[in-house]
Amino acid sequence: MFPTLQQDHLFEPWLNFKNPLVRQLAFSLASPNILSAYPDQFDVQQSFQFHTESFWTQYFHLYQTRLDYLDQHPTELENFLNQLKSTRLGLRFEMFIWFWLCDHNYHPYELLGHSIQQIAGPKTLGELDFLLKNTQTNQIEHWEVALKYYLAECDFSFPHWYGLNRTDTLKRKLNHFTQKQFQFDQALNYPIQQRFVILKGQLYLPLHATTQQIPHWLNSHRRIGLWGYDFIPQTAFPYRLQRHEWLCPHAAATSVTPLLWTDGLYCYLDKDGEQNFYMYRNRPLLQHYVQH
Repeated sequence: MFPTLQQDHLFEPWLNFKNPLVRQLAFSLASPNILSAYPDQFDVQQSFQFHTESFWTQYFHLYQTRLDYLDQHPTELENFLNQLKSTRLGLRFEMFIWFWLCDHNYHPYELLGHSIQQIAGPKTLGELDFLLKNTQTNQIEHWEVALKYYLAECDFSFPHWYGLNRTDTLKRKLNHFTQKQFQFDQALNYPIQQRFVILKGQLYLPLHATTQQIPHWLNSHRRIGLWGYDFIPQTAFPYRLQRHEWLCPHAAATSVTPLLWTDGLYCYLDKDGEQNFYMYRNRPLLQHYVQH
């Protein structure tokens, strides 16, 4: 049986919807950022902010009637997602945020631009995900969005959170935000007055270290998963998620308990019936892993 991380009173309203796309849209909106503050040892060059979990909870509640409607009539959302030809989860997540921003009756943000390239002569300097006017504050905001899945190693400190591709680390991603993506003072002839990172997804702790102290800058309001290698659970009845289900699993299991385990994300229910997540990795992909 899997060990269980004790996380009480998590706000996970996306599980109440039936349509898979609406569940993913609700997750994209309502889930908190995976970080609540700058990590220790993070060298800030251009500052940015994280929205609080109460921010996302507030806008989910304002959007809930719209989500209820889409759950019964999803054609508009389906057509919007069909514009995306890529299978990359990060781009899919960005599309869901874009869809919500286009629904201007449910929030105070005026969308000024999306995927804005900053060009100097023949050189592309960078691209802004979203440029917004907050009509409550009259501030121009630059938002960067990312969907990430990081596995903790060693002492869980800032340099030791790795993506499934080990060159993709939390440290590298945050450095890219502060050094590259937030380098601009203006876009589309608007002065940028506030900068926000929307960094969602999931973090995973190693099975052998579930009692180790979790860094204070991780958001405790987001469900944390487990990861391991060469471990086949016998009694938890997990099933392997399809790639799109990493945003939010379908309402019903999409596969049976595996006989042959492969790399990927698995979903299982704990003794209280709560959904939990296990990232299975083959040992050769973690040859540099250091146990403590």
